[in-house]
Formats: sequence, C-alpha cells, structure tokens
Amino acid sequence: MLLNVKGLSINLATQRGTLSAVQDVSFHVDKGETLCIVGESGCGKSITALSLLRLLPASARLTAETISFNDLDLLTLPEADIRPLRGNRLSMIFQDPMSALNPLHTVGRQLTDVLLAHQHVTRAKAAERACELLLKVGIPNPEERLQQYPHELSGGLRQRIVIAMALMCEPELIIADEPTTALDVTIQADLLRLLKELQQALGMGMIFITHDLGLVSRIADRIVVMYAGEVVEAGPASAIFEHPAHPYTRALLGAVPDPSHPRMEPLESIPGTVPSLLSRDKTCHFRGRCPMAQDICNNRISLQTVGADHQARCIRVGAEDSQ
Repeated sequence: MLLNVKGLSINLATQRGTLSAVQDVSFHVDKGETLCIVGESGCGKSITALSLLRLLPASARLTAETISFNDLDLLTLPEADIRPLRGNRLSMIFQDPMSALNPLHTVGRQLTDVLLAHQHVTRAKAAERACELLLKVGIPNPEERLQQYPHELSGGLRQRIVIAMALMCEPELIIADEPTTALDVTIQADLLRLLKELQQALGMGMIFITHDLGLVSRIADRIVVMYAGEVVEAGPASAIFEHPAHPYTRALLGAVPDPSHPRMEPLESIPGTVPSLLSRDKTCHFRGRCPMAQDICNNRISLQTVGADHQARCIRVGAEDSQ
C-alpha cells in the first residue's frame, strides 16, 4: 500500500466558530492505482489533499488515526523531513496553473529549481531533464519554452508545464487537484490521456480530484465520493458506476450528460445547498436534499457494507442488508 489514510479530520478556526472541514475520512492508494475523490465544491476534496503535504493554513487543526506514505508516518514526521518529500516523492498538480507558477521567473528556472532542490545534479542536467519532460507532456520546441514566462503561454501550455514540474523528480504519488477544470474538452482529453500514460510508464499512484464524474469514468480504479466533509460512498469504480448506493452518488451520476444518448428533457440537478460545516448535527448531512429522506434519516450512520470493498453512508443500505 502506497498511501493509507484513516480517520482524518480537519477543523478550521474562524470568526464565526470552528468549521469542521473534513470529518473521519479514510482511503488508501496502491502503487500504480488511480483513486478519484469526487464531490461538489466545498465538500473537502482539496483540503484533504493539501493535508497530505502538510500545506494547511495556520488556523487548521488536523487529527487522524493514521497517515502513512510508503515507509513514512506523515502524521508525526517533523516539518524538516516533510519538505524534502514535497515535489520529490510526493507531488501535486494544483488547480490553477497561473497561481501555481511564479510570474517573475521563467518556465525553465521554475522547472530546474525543483530538481536542484531535491537531487544533486548540475543546472545543465536539470535543464536537460526539463526539456525531456516538456516533450513528454506534448510541448514542442522545449528550449524556447524554457526561456518564456508563464503569462506568455496559453492555459493549456501552462497546465502541461505544471504537470511537467510535478514529474521532475519522478514521484511515487501524484495528486492532481482538478487539473482540467478551466480547459476545453479537447485539451481535457489530451491531458487525461497524458496523465494515464505517464502514470503507467513511471508506476505512480495518483489521486485525481474532480467534481466531474464524466472524467472519472475514464481514469478511475477506485472512487471516494465526499459530501459536506465526509465520505458518503467508496469503492471500485465499476461498482459505483454500475450500482451506486448513496442518493448523492446517484444524483451526481444523473447530472452527467451522455453524448451517446441525446435527451430532450433537462439534465437532473440537486436541489438545495450543502449544509453549513460550522454546526454539525447528529443527522444525515444529505437529508435536506435527498428525495428519499425519512424520519429515520435524523439519525447518524456509519459507512455500511454494500459489496466487496464497496461502502455507503446511507441508512437504506443497512436496512436492505438486514432484510
């Protein structure tokens, strides 16, 4: 097992009180596997990923039973030992390449600095590696691109450069935080194909964060569905797509357009909004938006077994299993 997370919770101190951003989240990633974390904006996906790199804001308080990465306990590892991991063995592709890249430095400077920070190589060797990766991510004329600044490049090129930067040290695990959100569908498809090819070539584990289940269907081995800061369903991608057990998962799938089946009626939508994370009550967090909600949903429930390695946090799962 490459990464193992158990019982992760993150609380944020705000002026209005303590915000429970993530509550009792568990998942794991094996070598060469793609885990997709899915959910609406604000459900806790990105902050969960940032916690693995210890990049949380100062107001955040993290607790967990276990956060282990290969042979390391990330929960207790000192900051001085965490820093050499970032960008080296554990790397991240951030959502917005324009904010991830420094506008004051050339692309070449930013790429080579990653390798120079973690490995004993010359700047010439680092530049050679940068050119090699730019070609690998589909950027022609790499020597010319290394001399350019981020603002001189298109959004698609900037995103490819951020991917190349994350791969400079050939990490064991890469976290991709909605890397295709601002791109058109053609570039999205190219980048997804690129990530899968690079993952297979390097044997990396990957955590892919998105709200788009259409993308997930192309790349996921396993899926974790998050809602209001907690896991509501988790399991193999095939099981979740064929037999979704939680009403929220079904609603997300119902909102995905299918080009092979044109439809006259509007796509499904999920009424209401995500509840406030400032005051967690002891009820199902999705009950206010769930079309199947009943009085019994006023009780909290743990993840219930649906099938092999497939779980869902819904009272109906337990009720069906007991019948």
